[in-house]
Amino acid sequence: MSKPLILIANDDGITAPGIRVLVEVMQTIGEVVVVAPDKPQSAMGHAITVSQPLRLKRSHIFDGVLAYECSGTPADCVKLALDKVCDRRPDIMVSGINHGPNYSINVIYSGTMSAAVEAAVDGVQAIGFSLCDYSMEADFEACRQPIKHIVETMLQHPLPYGTLLNVNMPATPKINGIRICRQAGAKYAENFDERLDPSGKTYYWMTGKFINLDADDNDTDLWAIEHDYISVVPTKFDLTSNAVIQHLKQLL
Repeated sequence: MSKPLILIANDDGITAPGIRVLVEVMQTIGEVVVVAPDKPQSAMGHAITVSQPLRLKRSHIFDGVLAYECSGTPADCVKLALDKVCDRRPDIMVSGINHGPNYSINVIYSGTMSAAVEAAVDGVQAIGFSLCDYSMEADFEACRQPIKHIVETMLQHPLPYGTLLNVNMPATPKINGIRICRQAGAKYAENFDERLDPSGKTYYWMTGKFINLDADDNDTDLWAIEHDYISVVPTKFDLTSNAVIQHLKQLL
């Protein structure tokens, strides 16, 4: 039997250390294909390119791996990979490893998760992996075995259409285990500093802080990370609030 085909993308760019670790781990499981942005695309959300051409350039950055760098967004990378690069349908798509967390509300801003969502929309099993360390010198060693375990489990026990996994890993060499969680309620309290550039024109720089609205709950992804667990959140891209449908029918 042929090895499973594993598609990899990210949002930190094809040269980021995190994607190299993910490629190395996936090579122990199956055949790997990489299509990743040619430059950092963090916080791009699910943006796609519609006003300019997309370009793919063959990359030899990973030994023995068919890899392309793409001029577009993470979602563009997956769209092009599925339509133009992969010679058969991937068995699974993995995104990351992101440098920095994608827990809680971050999931809607994340290019890493949007790449995984794009694959899931097309019916491909998908996982987004993030390490809660923004540094380009982050230590990914403790992530290797858990990532392999999660991917192998998903290959053996696929999720239903419409669901993917959002996996966040604490930045610690000693992980306490895996917790299946819900997404914590949170928001950003943002401010915009008003500044002047050298020509005297006004510009704005976003600042602010992250506010955990579920700080007292122990079933969330934020709680898991704060207690050195890997958080695994089954995530849906159908944004319908089914619980409110009947209420609105009565009102409207």
